[in-house]
Amino acid sequence: MCNGCLEKVTPQLNNTQGIESWSVDLQNPDKILTVKGSNTNEEDVIAAVNKVGFQIDRV
Repeated sequence: MCNGCLEKVTPQLNNTQGIESWSVDLQNPDKILTVKGSNTNEEDVIAAVNKVGFQIDRV
């Protein structure tokens, strides 16, 4: 994931209900997404990332 990719996914994650904060470890080759929030729905996070054209897998 590059900065352009991060810009693409940012609005989707910021507008996903239940997400209070999130980050992507750009140093990790797998680009690990960490999400924190109350009542965060895993399926909604996956859908938000997929909606902008990225694949996401549970770790």
